[in-house]
Amino acid sequence: MSNEPITVSFPGGRKVDVDINGFTVATDQGVKSGGQGSAPEPSTLFLASIAACGGFYALAFCEKRDIPTQGLCVNMNLVKDAKGNLDKITLNLALPEEFPDKYRDAIVRAVDLCWVKKQIQNAPEFAVVVE
Repeated sequence: MSNEPITVSFPGGRKVDVDINGFTVATDQGVKSGGQGSAPEPSTLFLASIAACGGFYALAFCEKRDIPTQGLCVNMNLVKDAKGNLDKITLNLALPEEFPDKYRDAIVRAVDLCWVKKQIQNAPEFAVVVE
């Protein structure tokens, strides 16, 4: 991950685009929030980044050990409190049939190394400034 600036632009309506590392990530709000629903909402991308990160670590674990990945799956479940805030995130691993039992605990530890999760657990300081 580079330290290049992340730039936000507003292409119209409730759409917000984010330019990061040579990619443009498009977001929009759902119809109920005044958007067109043409792209994921930022909160959806936040959750997707957690699941994708965990999935990447599971995939890399299997690839490093030449374990077939057909059937490997990560499902993420959310528990919210009464105010709708996230209370618990659970990553459920479905392992391939050929997955060796001796690696079951190790793949859990590997997925637990997810960079995105670690950033949430060790939350950075946030600042908003007017330039």
